Amino acid sequence: MPETSLDLLLVPTWIAPVEPAGVVFKNYALGIKDGVIACLEPLEQASKRITQQRIDLPNMLLTPGLINAHGHAAMSLFRGLADDLALHTWLENHIWPAEARWVDEDFVRIGTRLALAEQVKSGITCVSDMYFYPKIACDEVHQSGIKAQITVPMLEFAAPGARDLDDSIQQTIALFNELRHHPRLHIGFGPHAPYTVHDDALKQIAMIANQLDAPIQMHVHETQTEIKDSLLRYQERPLARLQRLGLLGPQFQAVHMTQVNEEDLALLVSTQTQVIHCPESNLKLASGFCPVNRLLEAGVNVALGTDGAASNNDLDLISESRSAAFVAKVTTHSATSLNAHQALRMATLNGAKALNLDTQTGSLELGKQADIMAVDLSGVAQQPVYDPVSQLIYTCNSSQVKHVWVNGKQLLKQGELLQVDEAHLLHAVNQWADKINPQRL
Repeated sequence: MPETSLDLLLVPTWIAPVEPAGVVFKNYALGIKDGVIACLEPLEQASKRITQQRIDLPNMLLTPGLINAHGHAAMSLFRGLADDLALHTWLENHIWPAEARWVDEDFVRIGTRLALAEQVKSGITCVSDMYFYPKIACDEVHQSGIKAQITVPMLEFAAPGARDLDDSIQQTIALFNELRHHPRLHIGFGPHAPYTVHDDALKQIAMIANQLDAPIQMHVHETQTEIKDSLLRYQERPLARLQRLGLLGPQFQAVHMTQVNEEDLALLVSTQTQVIHCPESNLKLASGFCPVNRLLEAGVNVALGTDGAASNNDLDLISESRSAAFVAKVTTHSATSLNAHQALRMATLNGAKALNLDTQTGSLELGKQADIMAVDLSGVAQQPVYDPVSQLIYTCNSSQVKHVWVNGKQLLKQGELLQVDEAHLLHAVNQWADKINPQRL
């Protein structure tokens, strides 16, 4: 009999570990010890282990917890505020004025709490968030039990919680040093976009991020307008400008990348820059299509993000994965592009790699932290189950997610949050909704 005792043994019908790629185990069990995956083996063998607790999960698929590699959590309080508008009209005429009027510490506290609750219920165990009052977001992440990369937003003009861009940089450094040893929180720089941050500031951000070995996340090549404006102003494309200023590299996370020519692709490959694909936000804002297949075939790591609920309008990464697969197929005119297993990998291990967490999470491998999602495939819409990963990506949404663990700690049980009082949260959200009422803007 194996000597290693387990804290928890999970016994689902299927396990999709993501690594090795394309594999699905049936009649296997996953064991957890001290928050880490201690065994992944046939049920007959695992059943012989000494186990404190065993949870049987019939008709359920276990996968790594999903990783939302880009979002603006507190903007969940702006969900549905300004729909069906082009990006710059949406930002300049609606979102930025709304932020100037309403965003304060309590807004960020309640909006972040709402977004984290939604994401845990969607099977997400790790998020990347970029929004104002980042210290408040860190506090909410700490309380939630989830993992997160928090990137501090930086713009040339004053923003909620920051006097100017230099103030944002100093806040980032202080927060990075304060939380450098936190087990679930990582801090990075979040220059908003090439068109909202000037050269000298970008050089400074690149230098400090390199000194701290901190990530940089930025909206890049989101629209054709961005490219045209950059060519007029700088006589070069935004990505080339960022390379000249020293930002590109494995720690740089380029969000959106809907406009990619051969020179851009060569830069992404040579610098090993990460790309975060947000298909539903790009579709809703008519921003364009990230050429995911071209990037993956060239060796670029591509992860998935939802963006904020103000432009999506949900934080459902299962739906996002399906959209990514469909967009890849229609833009390449090939039904074989980005299959279900590849889409799941983008939502898990690729996300972990983009956030430099792939040694800790993103796949169900021995020694990795037990960040796990259990999805119920017993419903009518999921029958019959030939390939559970296909059913997950093409027939499921967040409502099929029943259990979530982060570092072996259960955060969702039978679809119910264990760390959040939903009734109390919804009351606070409704108070903000009454205050924000769009007719007042």
